Amino acid sequence: MSAAPTGTVSTDGTVTLSGTYRCSPLSGPGPVFVSSTVRAGEVRHGIGGTAATCDGVEHTWVNQDKPVHGAPVAPGPAEVEATLVHLDTRSGLPMPRIIVTDRHEIELRPAKG
Repeated sequence: MSAAPTGTVSTDGTVTLSGTYRCSPLSGPGPVFVSSTVRAGEVRHGIGGTAATCDGVEHTWVNQDKPVHGAPVAPGPAEVEATLVHLDTRSGLPMPRIIVTDRHEIELRPAKG
């Protein structure tokens, strides 16, 4: 699981983050997602979620969202956190189980076009 060292911010404030992940087939039922957040200054923003395929092969992920709370995200240094989460449904109620997390500093660049 990794998040790319750069992300983008469009003129309307939409943040795009990406990276790669690999996970093996799970023993329990339930979907797996790649969730991501970005922290710029003191505010952490959730940036979308992508359904993951756990087949042992490396896949790319891209999450995109426009933060609506707090200060808008601007180009510059930020912290990204990407997490691979399994929603285990064996008990009937989906229980999140973190498989792996990657957190590090990135550079948010202005989106092209």
